Amino acid sequence: MSVNKVIKRVTTSTIKEMKLRGEKISMLTGYDYSMARALDEAGLDIILVGDSAANVFAGYETTLPITLDHMIYHASAVARAVTRAMVLVDLPFGEYQGSVENAYHAAVRMMKESGAHALKLEGGIEIIENIKKIIQAGIPVCGHLGLTPQAIYQFGDFGVRAKEEAEAEKLKSDALALQEAGCFAVVLEKIPSKLAEEVTKSLRIPTIGIGAGNACDGQVLVVNDMLGLTKDFKPKFLRQYLHLYEEITNAAAKYVADVKSADYPNEKEQY
Repeated sequence: MSVNKVIKRVTTSTIKEMKLRGEKISMLTGYDYSMARALDEAGLDIILVGDSAANVFAGYETTLPITLDHMIYHASAVARAVTRAMVLVDLPFGEYQGSVENAYHAAVRMMKESGAHALKLEGGIEIIENIKKIIQAGIPVCGHLGLTPQAIYQFGDFGVRAKEEAEAEKLKSDALALQEAGCFAVVLEKIPSKLAEEVTKSLRIPTIGIGAGNACDGQVLVVNDMLGLTKDFKPKFLRQYLHLYEEITNAAAKYVADVKSADYPNEKEQY
């Protein structure tokens, strides 16, 4: 299907309408102005300013260390770049899992200071009152179920979630709870494709999958992974469209050689 670039701005209404007419939703992460501008020009529907910036930008093992200030910095850079895509931003670990008031204030601060259009929060029934408070304030919220990276130490690994019946049933209940709380969409990460299909068919709101099969209403990948910037990371669900790590390494090595040999700059590259 061709990309519709005529839409002036992708909104929550746009996303819901796409599910109704069967148009798949495209999402990639973005963390900086230059990348976000290119992604927006490509016709992406949603740019997710993910807390995965902790991994791909800062080199942390998990997403837990990234702060609200860090996320505001990345989100504001992305928001300044885009004219069409929705800018969806993760609230970082520790900012919304506690009291309703703390979650509300973190959400308001993110919206006021970053220019984001919507927020993504990990979890289900356990944080449902916090989500309701944020939505009641007029802030759109996307849920996130399955493998939730902020809870990685509880899971113990990055394996597929909800393979067992009890966890699958809880995920289905959580998805319905998020819908009833007013979430406009939900990300389903690394769960069996049949379960993702069942959840997608049961919801009025769109599902966005990552490692959750083709039946979801849309798909999301970490842009660094999709472009091959992340070395030695090739999970089953990842399709790499470029191999930029190798290309950048080769280009930088050629630059080093040209500088060392005094080939750069040449006469045409001088004033």
